[in-house]
Amino acid sequence: MIYKIYPLFVFLLLSFGKDSKSTPNVKSETTKTIAKVEKLTVEAKIESVYSALNPNNYQLPELKTFSEALKGFYILKEKGIIHKDILTLIDFSLSSNSKRLWVIDLATNTILFQSLVAHGRNTGEEFASSFSNNNSSFKSSLGFYTTGEIYQGKHGPSLRLDGLERGFNDNARERGVVMHAADYVSESFIRNNKRLGRSQGCPAIPFELRDKIIEAIKGKSCLYIYHPSRDFAMEEKLIS
Repeated sequence: MIYKIYPLFVFLLLSFGKDSKSTPNVKSETTKTIAKVEKLTVEAKIESVYSALNPNNYQLPELKTFSEALKGFYILKEKGIIHKDILTLIDFSLSSNSKRLWVIDLATNTILFQSLVAHGRNTGEEFASSFSNNNSSFKSSLGFYTTGEIYQGKHGPSLRLDGLERGFNDNARERGVVMHAADYVSESFIRNNKRLGRSQGCPAIPFELRDKIIEAIKGKSCLYIYHPSRDFAMEEKLIS
């Protein structure tokens, strides 16, 4: 696991420990050095995973977006909040006319799906720009989610989502923010309207991919919705 203390950390501790009596701040400096090395190790691990991804004839997500998603995945997996090695990444910095949803199998480092995905009607037109955690806002919510159970809704089989970040998406289940299919999520809708259709805040996907995607990600996998307006802050906002 990338969060374990490596032999390099032990070496650093021993090296700094020799002068601990003469340098009062050595403990805090050692801690900072370990944290810095650990961060570099995590980032190197993420870059290694990214470079080894099998695109499976799909386009790769951006490294920055993938990096944030994978950092959160590792934390949630270590805490036992998610159970599957499946990561769903939605990049709301991209046009809704592009395929901005990826489902990635981290056990095999393979992209399983890349798909169109809708944002909320009050989140923006072609581009997502405004987000909310409030009921009846008809806006999307950013951040990390865990996938729940499948149920039969007005759009057919749908997947419940539980937001994991206080103040950002923790009202998802109460709001009825779920993954479902919609006829306005299609290339034909884009051709006729110059942009993808929009939901009431749900990450809606095409009908032809609904069953495959929902089956792949159901049952405690990680879903992350990214937008550059918000910095990575999942550790501080995580619902325990």
